[in-house]
Amino acid sequence: MLSSISLEFGPLVPARFVERPNRFVVHCRLESSGELVAAHLADPGRLKELLVPDARLYLRQAAEPTRKTRWSVILVQAASSVLVSLQSALVNHLAAEALRRGAIAELAEWHVLRSEYTQGGSRFDFLLENDGGEKLLLEVKSCTLVQEGTALFPDAVTARGTRHVQELTELQSTGEFQGGVLFVVQRADAKTFSPAAQIDPRFAQALRRAQQAGVRVLSYNCTVEETAITWGHRLPVDLG
Repeated sequence: MLSSISLEFGPLVPARFVERPNRFVVHCRLESSGELVAAHLADPGRLKELLVPDARLYLRQAAEPTRKTRWSVILVQAASSVLVSLQSALVNHLAAEALRRGAIAELAEWHVLRSEYTQGGSRFDFLLENDGGEKLLLEVKSCTLVQEGTALFPDAVTARGTRHVQELTELQSTGEFQGGVLFVVQRADAKTFSPAAQIDPRFAQALRRAQQAGVRVLSYNCTVEETAITWGHRLPVDLG
């Protein structure tokens, strides 16, 4: 049995959300002192269901003393009390380790040849290869939105995400590469995954066409605690 794949957060400090003046900064109050502080937010999504007034956040102090914001937002507690990771870049680190250790059953016969691979005008997260020399381009997406047990992506219109999926479909169709899209849900309460067609119908349509062309569409969840995020299990995918 594989040991767990986890990334530790380090010491975190609880705070309460006040406002989000721009995509990458939130204002919040430290629970311990009531001090109003600015914190960097690494997730550019809308997050409107999560960043509600007085929502509990967990912050980490910045290692760089000269940085504008002394704090970084690491977690938010959803209305359901589940913890959600708000670091979109974490999913690539988790996925890389999951691929290395064969923890993604559908991709167990593939290994990472290169990360951040440029093909045409786009950069894809991973270039994989199997023992037969076939190549597969894998794009990894962070998902934080869950409604009634269904993880949904995106939480805002994503022209870039749609373009990536369309390019994977074209490459799959020509036979030059195989393609895959992996949605990593950074919370534990999702039971299934679906594209958020009501938010971005073009992305949902592109994803359906991609799967029809043979592109792998996969989703895994994570367990999130105050100390760490841990790779979870496969979620059923329903493209509608």
